[in-house]
Amino acid sequence: MSTSTESKRESKRRTSRPRKGRGAGSNPDCRYQSTRTESVDDGWGSADLEPAPLTTTVAVDASRSIITRNQSPDVPFEQSINAYRGCEHGCIYCFARPTHAYLGLSPGLDFESRLLVKPEAAALLREALAKPGYRCRPIAMGTNTDPYQPIERDWGVTRSILEVMAECRHPVSLVTKSSLIERDLEVLTDLARQHLVEVAVSVTTLDRELARRLEPRAAAPQRRLETVRRLSEAGVPTTVLVAPIIPVLNDPEMEAILAASAEAGASSAGYVLLRLPMEVRGLFEQWLHDHYPLKAAHVMSAVRDSRGGRDYDARFGSRMKGEGTCAQLLTQRFRLACRRLGLNRRHAELDLGAFRPPRKAGGQLDLF
Repeated sequence: MSTSTESKRESKRRTSRPRKGRGAGSNPDCRYQSTRTESVDDGWGSADLEPAPLTTTVAVDASRSIITRNQSPDVPFEQSINAYRGCEHGCIYCFARPTHAYLGLSPGLDFESRLLVKPEAAALLREALAKPGYRCRPIAMGTNTDPYQPIERDWGVTRSILEVMAECRHPVSLVTKSSLIERDLEVLTDLARQHLVEVAVSVTTLDRELARRLEPRAAAPQRRLETVRRLSEAGVPTTVLVAPIIPVLNDPEMEAILAASAEAGASSAGYVLLRLPMEVRGLFEQWLHDHYPLKAAHVMSAVRDSRGGRDYDARFGSRMKGEGTCAQLLTQRFRLACRRLGLNRRHAELDLGAFRPPRKAGGQLDLF
């Protein structure tokens, strides 16, 4: 097949061009819609034009509950809170993208530009913690969308949740790739002194160019390492997540990321293999062809080698780490690096016994 023929087929296959500052290259239809749309080249060169800038919009989420319960055996939490739906960081690999379809929106550009905020989250949390039957267990934040994504600067929902946690002495864990978490260092330090908080910072790569393409609106890798340093120096237990590991693209960096993180003060580390559920697979493949066309086939072949020949395997026990020779090699590399760097030697449990339910307005005062 001639190069010109391949080029023509590629131009027909790709339905849009990457937008500056955005992760997804398109906005596929919501899977629950009864109709489908398709972009075509009209022959006037419009497909070669730079896409118009995409404005972020924020709407209020009217949810009347805030704590989500989880029964998955391969994640280390039973309860979680997501202050936002959608995430402006725009990480192309984000496994949470398909959840936007539940809102009738696209997992593509909609996920990173049409966001929902839960301004009543702190009040709803107070109600939940005050219920007589509430059973204290650590609450995880950042398990679906980043609690410190850019709109947190204006809305402060995560901050208000942490203030309730501190007041009630409730254990909490956070996952983020944003330096904005440093704004709340005072609250986090107070929680840390009582063994009530742990933070995980996601560092996907040390390559700024790769990070800019993978996670266009997240903090730069070196800035995240500085966040690790500042949290650790303040006494906040800090883990680094090398996540996701993308075969061929960033897996050669695993040891370097772990070494830089340990030097910055991280006490523990973890990793997750790339996950491509539902629409994420198509979005990620399109991203590969747009940004790394010469590596696209190699990356996807390596992904399938670690997923039993499939693009994704959702089974508990294998979805996080994969299976097969390549996946086993990643596990061995990770363990050896952590052992050499002194990571994961100890893990302090969060204190469940300090919890005290919030006072109801007009309720009886404490005796002491």
